[in-house]
Amino acid sequence: MNIILFEKEERFLPISDERARHILKVLHLKEGDSFLGGIVNSLSGRVTIDSIDSDGLYLSFALDNDSSALYPVTLLCAQVRPICMRRILRESVSLGVSRIILPVSDLGEKSYLSASLYRDGEYRKILIDGAMQAGRTGVPETILADSAEQAIEISDSSISLLLDNSIGAVPLSGMDLSGRSVTLAIGPERGWSDRERKLFISSGYTPTIMGSRILRTETASVAAVALSLSRMGYL
Repeated sequence: MNIILFEKEERFLPISDERARHILKVLHLKEGDSFLGGIVNSLSGRVTIDSIDSDGLYLSFALDNDSSALYPVTLLCAQVRPICMRRILRESVSLGVSRIILPVSDLGEKSYLSASLYRDGEYRKILIDGAMQAGRTGVPETILADSAEQAIEISDSSISLLLDNSIGAVPLSGMDLSGRSVTLAIGPERGWSDRERKLFISSGYTPTIMGSRILRTETASVAAVALSLSRMGYL
């Protein structure tokens, strides 16, 4: 954790909380000590441990730095196995995407949408973990979609790219994306269906490639975001 994040009203951490264990067991802090912390999607600064008892840590905040900014990149990523999606979410947030859209695809497993990752709200914790890794407070909006059609309706970037080895024609590495907001559409393990490809293209998405190798969805997501950020001038 390069920053410890809190929800808006949090001023107490139960002793069993992972963040409390990190503060006490990893950082070895005690009453009166302070650490870098912040409020999700808000300010960051110093957080002081006012007192510690058997229940947990009582905290006070002196926050004066807005570190919530995210990059104008939307990751539209088809549902994949939850174990893979956990990695995609965490790394995407670490890289600074501002929006994540997760549709069920024609060739993907429909049951993924009802996984405990979403049903129990676990994905929210993973997003916050990604932000804490980045040392920032910004956590992207995350939207679940029933289909590629719904995901396309939600996306609203100035340029939309369909990452696809089957029909990709324009190398992402050579695109000038400076000054643009970008949506990256990445398919599931079995790829987008032909119907979905036609749908993306008819909706204004440009077929794009990142080389001839077929990448796992989690690898493609990280590579596409990082390469886009570079072409946008942020990296």
